[in-house]
Order: sequence, then structure tokens, then C-alpha cells
Amino acid sequence: MIAVREKVRFVETDMMGVAHHANYFRWFEVGRVEYLRQAGINLLDLMAVGIVFPITDVSCQYKSSAYFDDIISIETSLIELSRAKMVYSYRVVREADGKLLAEGKTQNVFTDKQGRIIRLEPQVLEKLESMYRQEAR
Repeated sequence: MIAVREKVRFVETDMMGVAHHANYFRWFEVGRVEYLRQAGINLLDLMAVGIVFPITDVSCQYKSSAYFDDIISIETSLIELSRAKMVYSYRVVREADGKLLAEGKTQNVFTDKQGRIIRLEPQVLEKLESMYRQEAR
């Protein structure tokens, strides 16, 4: 599991200072990108060789509200991995009180730029598998 700290920005809130629900999906992406970065995978390098990974399934269960200026922790774990897809789970927690704000999941498939499903090259897959194995311990 990796954790990323973020501050809820004013632009992410409504008139009552509550974070809009769509921001949780953006925060999931922040966690997923950082997870890949820590695994040694550069997204721009993958895209340069024609590998993209669209989301094919996403879910979020809202537990409590995040507010303007809250510091949140986006906890991201890789929970399923194959050469064709990766599935992540997320927890968004308010740091001040440890309150769970949301839990979610995303599934990405690896495709070429035309949208055809492809299999990851072994050297890229190994980087993800290494992080995945570390989490399983």
C-alpha cells in the first residue's frame, strides 16, 4: 500500500465547503499514478510506446464528507494483476481524525492506442509484480 497526502482545495468543494463526489475519482487517479511511479513505471514512457490503460470499471462507497482544507490520505493497493489488467483498491482517510471518507476500486486494462487489448511486456509486468508481492507479505 502506498499513501499520498492531499489537501482538499476550494475548487473541489461546493457552496458548503464539502468536497464534490467526483473528486474522489480524481484522488484515486492520484494514488494510482503514484503507485506506478513507485513501482518504477513512467506513464509517459508507456504511452510513447503505444501502451495506454483505460479504466473499465470504477466504484466508490462514500462514508463521510471531506471538507475544504482537510488533509486527506489516499491509500492505494494493487489487489489483482495480470498481463492484461490491473485492479486497485483505495481508501480516502481524513488525517486529522482518522475518519474513513471513502473506499473504492478501479480496473484498468492495457490496450494499444486503437483500443485493442494487449499484454504487458515482461520487463514492465515485473516491476508491478514486485510491488504486488511486497504488499502480499
